[in-house]
Amino acid sequence: MENIFSSFAISGQGLSVQRQRLSAVANNIANVNTTKGADGKPYQREVVIARANPQSAFDHALQEQISLGGTSPLHAPNTRMNYYNPDAKVVTSVTAHDNSPARKIYDPAHPDADVDGYVSMPNVNIVTEMVEMIGAQRAFEANTGVISSVKNIAKDSLDI
Repeated sequence: MENIFSSFAISGQGLSVQRQRLSAVANNIANVNTTKGADGKPYQREVVIARANPQSAFDHALQEQISLGGTSPLHAPNTRMNYYNPDAKVVTSVTAHDNSPARKIYDPAHPDADVDGYVSMPNVNIVTEMVEMIGAQRAFEANTGVISSVKNIAKDSLDI
């Protein structure tokens, strides 16, 4: 049963990362026309950077399998059952700012226009944000599918 609960925990962490991505997309779309933030500069696009935690039990098992498979094709797969701590972080994510330059548009009537009539607009592209949103939504659906499958496996194993 501990492996079933760890599957829930891993998928839950994946859901959390996708929620964070969707939140960043919502912030970016909401601020697509914000020419001045609290710092007086145009809004900078938010991006979520997610990385696998290299200290996870999954990573250790994967690296062991890769090294075994590379040394001899006759090696048996790793059959040891290791306890997985359900509170362990498998993935870490952080929200950062995209440092690409601001877009310049010519609008001399805009109150934030410079002396040449150009306005610095946020580095947000709606099409890019929609692609990010669809990707996050698909990953969210994949994680909910994993949770549903694990739940069915647990239920079916209790019926045996």
